[in-house]
Amino acid sequence: MECRLNAEDTAGGRFLPSPGAISRIALPGGYGIRVDAGYRAGDAISQHYDNLMAKIVAWGNDRDEARRRLIRALRETVVEGVATNIDAHLAILEHPDFATGAHSTRWVDERLDLSGVGSAVSAGAAGDEAATGNRHDLDVEVDGRRFHVSVWGSGVGAGPGPATPAPRSRRRGSAEGAASTPGRVGVPMQGTIVEVLVEVGDAVEMGQAVCVLEAMKMENLVNADRAGTVAEVRVAPGDTVGAGDVVVVIE
Repeated sequence: MECRLNAEDTAGGRFLPSPGAISRIALPGGYGIRVDAGYRAGDAISQHYDNLMAKIVAWGNDRDEARRRLIRALRETVVEGVATNIDAHLAILEHPDFATGAHSTRWVDERLDLSGVGSAVSAGAAGDEAATGNRHDLDVEVDGRRFHVSVWGSGVGAGPGPATPAPRSRRRGSAEGAASTPGRVGVPMQGTIVEVLVEVGDAVEMGQAVCVLEAMKMENLVNADRAGTVAEVRVAPGDTVGAGDVVVVIE
């Protein structure tokens, strides 16, 4: 069973791209887990490419064992610096419908409620603890749960284990991270303006799209947060913008 770890702000189910620099990443391991990863701490996730960071794969004697093992692996995964879709994966894997196999290709759109899901960004600075002297750090699995233990003695053929994940804290949705003053329409993420849909003097309604932002090969509509008249247009097609940059002012 596989989950794809993406740099996405789930933002209540909207899955907005989350480019930026990775300040820390600790990926899971242990029996029955395989990780194919392309990033490490210090790397930057570009707005121009796919946002796939890693593939986390779990093996089990049956579907439920693989599912529970994958849940454990996701809970051990720590990423700082960018938002990820870990919480959304957990919401799916832990849902009773998914656990019993009572889902379909339409289930996410028709049944799954992600309104309360927000991207989680790890906090804290827990790090790897290397084996020193006769101490050896091991990963063991007991009844489907992974434990990180230390063993003292000679002849223990193991090296240091992965980082112990720090507690995760909620990150605000991207819409909250944009311009906070009503009428100053900001973009939720870094990207490139591909189309401007309004001009100075245009009347707009609340929720109307004012421009199109491209990030990670996805086009996102940037919408007016109030009704009024366009007083300023601060961008043009081809401009690069950062999260929170004001693109249109509405009075």
